[in-house]
Amino acid sequence: MHTEVLIVGAGPTGLTLACDLARRGVRFRLLEQAPGLFPGSRGKGLQPRTQEVLDDLGVIGAVHSAGSRYPLMRSWQGAEPGPEWDLIERRPAEDGVPHPELWMLPQWRTQEILHARLVELGGRVEFGSGVLAVRQDADGVEVDTAAGTATADYLVAADGGRSTVRRAVGIPMAGETVDPKAALVADVRIEGLSRDNWHVWQHAPGGAALLCPMPGGTAQDFQLFAQYEEGEPDTSAEGVRRIVAERTPLPASAVTEVRWVSGFRPRAALADRFRLGRVFLAGDAAHVHSPAGGQGLNTGVQDAYNLGWKLGRVLRHGAPEALLDSYELERLPVAADVLEISTSLHRAGAVGVSAKRGAHTEQLGVGYRGGPLSDERRPGLAENDLQAGDRAPDALCTDADGSGIDGSGTDGGARRLFDVLRGPHATLVVAGRTLPVPADLPAELGTARVEEGWGEGYLLVRPDGHIGLATLDAADLGPYLAALGAA
Repeated sequence: MHTEVLIVGAGPTGLTLACDLARRGVRFRLLEQAPGLFPGSRGKGLQPRTQEVLDDLGVIGAVHSAGSRYPLMRSWQGAEPGPEWDLIERRPAEDGVPHPELWMLPQWRTQEILHARLVELGGRVEFGSGVLAVRQDADGVEVDTAAGTATADYLVAADGGRSTVRRAVGIPMAGETVDPKAALVADVRIEGLSRDNWHVWQHAPGGAALLCPMPGGTAQDFQLFAQYEEGEPDTSAEGVRRIVAERTPLPASAVTEVRWVSGFRPRAALADRFRLGRVFLAGDAAHVHSPAGGQGLNTGVQDAYNLGWKLGRVLRHGAPEALLDSYELERLPVAADVLEISTSLHRAGAVGVSAKRGAHTEQLGVGYRGGPLSDERRPGLAENDLQAGDRAPDALCTDADGSGIDGSGTDGGARRLFDVLRGPHATLVVAGRTLPVPADLPAELGTARVEEGWGEGYLLVRPDGHIGLATLDAADLGPYLAALGAA
């Protein structure tokens, strides 16, 4: 069975990529070794930039309905409650950032939402389809699974830190242990504990323990995180109950159910490359993070968002295959920087709880200035000016010719730029009040005029919401669009 793209791994990265390819009309198969979706809460924080991606994919309403804001932390000394404090730098929504705050949603629920969206788009996950072997040549990729052999034009490994695909194609991954102490994370149902706070026993006997109320389940759902000063975690249900009884004032019987549990040692690792021939690495298959700072899941979603539109342009719009080279050139440096953030946060304090989460973790500042697809042609810009490579901020906009949606003028016709960007297309933003709308633009190209906050020029926003070309000369648009396969 031949397809255009084989995706291995139906976690957040693989599901995001599958949704993006499905809306682009790219044929794919999504293989998952497990019999079902991941059942745990491991990655529970959705950064502001990831929420923008989920908005573009059409699921932000479901994400916000199922999740919650992060509660205030509360420190405990045994049975004595201590002061409240905030892990998150809170800020209100503003014109450029409609989703300014880290949003809590357990990983299992994020995956359910993405999976439901994939089904809506006509896709599906082939569960129980683990990869046994990978072969590739200049013409395509061949994968052996328990169900048979599959072939494709390209293969994307989104199969986690122990990626079978990465090992099969021989891409090295170098890393380090972030913390030699073992840790445990578990989804538990607990009676008798307030859901108003994320409870922290920083100096509990044997190691720190944290209990965080989880949205998306029942009123008793919590995530337990426990560090071990020595020894290995007991991941049995009784072992989890014992940790709660030893490190908190709750009795073991307060844990009415242990739904999922995992033991691990925090580590950081980065693959030497993100592409080898027709095989791409994304998510944990390419970079492994400490849980501190909530960067791993979010970086994987951004990988998929960067790669999906490029595969779509090559496979559906005749863009040169060299466009795919930009995936590694853009994402590998980003992953390296994000690994530094998560590692430093972890080492800033036990499980990183002493370091605030704010602008450095939101991923709104992640961009590709100086990258292979970033072409800034306007002179005299300051460092803080919006430039090619930057994330395109939201803004009030009108139609590119300055009229409202119904042609009635700007009064009452203004709308959000993100509403124009939403979808698989690129968008031309005419910034300023004086530049004319270029003639003979491709029909698939979205257009809008932004009069404030974007400077002046023609700014071409890529399908992943980053500015590709910024110029004062409309004649520059044609060659840039041609490189993306636009008619």
